[in-house]
Amino acid sequence: METVNIIMAALFLLVILFIITQVIMRPIKLLWKIILNSAIGLALLLGFNYLGNFYDFNLPINIVTVLITGFMGVPGILLLVCFQLLLR
Repeated sequence: METVNIIMAALFLLVILFIITQVIMRPIKLLWKIILNSAIGLALLLGFNYLGNFYDFNLPINIVTVLITGFMGVPGILLLVCFQLLLR
């Protein structure tokens, strides 16, 4: 009977450890994804601004534009271009 209690306690401990690691790892994965997408967005903005210099068109590079481009990708750049054209 004592071995059954030890086995049940070990299984309970494993379940608790699994739940704790899931609670800790999810925000870290989300933060890593946001950082990676922001880096890709920054690269897209820099590439667009490099090509836009030939046509005298630039997009500002700040945290908002980087995050928009990072989350949305190419449609985000098109959205920023439309906003920039509306503001001219």
